[in-house]
Amino acid sequence: MKSNKILQLITALFFIFITKAHSAEVLTPQEALNFAATKGEELLMTFQEPDLNLRYKKLDELFVTYIDVDYVSRFVMGKYWRQMSEEQKQAYQKLFVRYGLAYYKTLPLDYAKNVEYEIKNAEIDGNFTNVVTNVKVNLGEEKQTVTLVFRLRKVGGKIKAVDVKVAESSLLLTYRGKFYEMIAQDDGEIEWFLEDLGDITSSMELNLREKAVNQQNSLEIQN
Repeated sequence: MKSNKILQLITALFFIFITKAHSAEVLTPQEALNFAATKGEELLMTFQEPDLNLRYKKLDELFVTYIDVDYVSRFVMGKYWRQMSEEQKQAYQKLFVRYGLAYYKTLPLDYAKNVEYEIKNAEIDGNFTNVVTNVKVNLGEEKQTVTLVFRLRKVGGKIKAVDVKVAESSLLLTYRGKFYEMIAQDDGEIEWFLEDLGDITSSMELNLREKAVNQQNSLEIQN
């Protein structure tokens, strides 16, 4: 298993599980361990759903349930958020949801059926509780293990994940860097960035629709 496959899985986890990170409280290590066990099992079971459309539907539900667009989209934009007009902010946040839902579907997630993970420990770190897990991917003779750290805390009485780290690298910061690069290529013009992000998102959505049609046609031919 090449390392980029692991990164693709982590990206999917990021889009599905990153969520609200304000008005929060620290949770106990035991609460964090219980959450990681139940949500991790739910995610792995969803990856194993044989019906692609049903799998995506369930993953979409996880996305919209556990992501806080207000926080994540602001964080990813960083310093550029203050430069945006209210109209641009609203358009961007709606676009960010579409982008997230479309992007994770472009990842080759079939290999995720061969994923298992082991929860190592949990400890309080400032305002967060970190859960350390080992994610193992097995494909024939190829095996790889990567350590992920999920940062959790309570929001409105519910446990939420706020970031995923691999080798001390935050995925929130990774995607901030990606968006910063796009904005730089657009000479710092937010409106151009929004147009480019919209074009990228629409292209992914179109490809996914074509993929769904082709899959349905293939099933009808087989039957």
